[in-house]
Amino acid sequence: MDIYTTQGTKKGTAELSDMVFAETWNKDLVHQVIIAMQANARQGSAHAKDRGEVSGGGKKPWRQKGTGRARHGSSRSPIWIGGGTTFGPRNDRDFSQKINRKMKIKSLYSALSSHVADKRLICLDVLPITDYSTKTVYDALAGLTKVSGFETLHTKSNSTNILIVVPEYNDKLIASIRNMPHVKIADAKNVNTLDVAQARYVVVVSPEDVNAILVERHWYKSTTK
Repeated sequence: MDIYTTQGTKKGTAELSDMVFAETWNKDLVHQVIIAMQANARQGSAHAKDRGEVSGGGKKPWRQKGTGRARHGSSRSPIWIGGGTTFGPRNDRDFSQKINRKMKIKSLYSALSSHVADKRLICLDVLPITDYSTKTVYDALAGLTKVSGFETLHTKSNSTNILIVVPEYNDKLIASIRNMPHVKIADAKNVNTLDVAQARYVVVVSPEDVNAILVERHWYKSTTK
C-alpha cells in the first residue's frame, strides 16, 4: 500500500497484512458488532416512578362508601395528577449484548478492508507533533487532499468524519485535535469497528507499526477470567 507525506507526495510502499486490510466484507458481522457496541454503551438510566415510589399518598383520600364519589385508596394512583407512572421507563433494564473477541477483531478487519477497497483509507508516513498545535494536524490532513481520490478529505466539512489511527496515543496529538469536531484519534490497540464505520476516511499513521499491532491483536488471548 502506498505511503504519503504530509505534503501529499508518495514516499514509498508498505507491506501490510492481507488478514487486516484485505479481509472479505462481512456485512452481517459488522452490523451485529456495531449494534452490540452501541447497546453496551447505553446507560439505561431513564426511570419513571410507579405508584409505590412516588412520595405521599399513604392516606385514603376519602372513605370508601357514602360520599357518592368513586372509590380511591391513594392519591398517588396513576390515574391521578401527580400520581405514579404506569409502564414508564425503568432503570433496571440491561441492554448489554455479548460479543466475543474473535467477532470484534474480525469485524474490525472487515471494516478496515472495506475502506481500503472503497479507497477511503490512506497511509501517512508520520504525523510530526512536537507541540500543541491544531494547525499542524490541519495542514497535514489538508496535504492529503492532493492525493487522487482524497480531494474531499476536508476537516471542516460537516459531512466528513476522519479517523486517525496511530501506533500509540500522544497527549499533544490528542490535545491538538480536540477542537476539530470531525476528527477522531484512536490507537491501534483500541481502535474498534464502530470507530471505523463512523469515519468517512481513515488515516493510518506509521502504517507498518499499526499493522504489526493489529496483527498481534488477532493472536492475543486474554488471561483474565
